[in-house]
Amino acid sequence: EVQLVESGGGLVQAGGSLRLSCATSTFPNDYFIGWFRQAPGKEREGVSCLFSSNSTDHDSTYYADSVKGRFTISSDSAKNTVWLQMNNLKPEDTAVYYCAAGFDICLEDYVSFWGQGAQVTVSS
Repeated sequence: EVQLVESGGGLVQAGGSLRLSCATSTFPNDYFIGWFRQAPGKEREGVSCLFSSNSTDHDSTYYADSVKGRFTISSDSAKNTVWLQMNNLKPEDTAVYYCAAGFDICLEDYVSFWGQGAQVTVSS
């Protein structure tokens, strides 16, 4: 079983930066580790995912269009920690951010394990 423990998040002004961290117990072959978010009144959406080198022929990273060029997902060499660096934050980025692990596609239906969630609030 994959355990995910998040840290980071908080309150920041628009244009600012935050970094989320996700400590993973393991990163099995063919899994992705990624970040999803859920804003009030909205469905949870995939923000960014990092695929293991043995996964399918998908790209090694995925970003939602809304965060491309602003967010960066990365990990240490052992993939014990996965980070989401969020720059140029906008009020519409306000949401609870969840670390997640799953298979194949960076979509909620493909997630097998979830972190506890971290609140990110961006003030205008």
